[in-house]
Amino acid sequence: MCHVLIIEDDFFTSDYLEVLTGSAGATSFDQACTQDEAVRMALARRPAVILCDVALLEGTGLAAVRAIDEALRGIPVIFVTGTPELCRPCAPPNVVLTKPLRDVELVDAFRAVMPA
Repeated sequence: MCHVLIIEDDFFTSDYLEVLTGSAGATSFDQACTQDEAVRMALARRPAVILCDVALLEGTGLAAVRAIDEALRGIPVIFVTGTPELCRPCAPPNVVLTKPLRDVELVDAFRAVMPA
């Protein structure tokens, strides 16, 4: 099973990321639109992969990922953002993809980090 946590405050983008990763092998999903909600969901059910935007309505994706990593360690993250310059401290081992996103980029990145 591959559970994915999508941290994204745009409903349409979040659903689209779910469809793409579902077609690539993800089996279950949680969608969070705020920093606090993302942390709560990750602690309630450990994700195998996190897809994360940087800018959120409340808080930031970077802070959410930092808090999740402190508690759970070792979850691969794919940042999907319109502000990739803010991801400099989070690039490798994490993946940073820039919006607008090409479907094949996300699917390839997801398959590369998805657990076997």
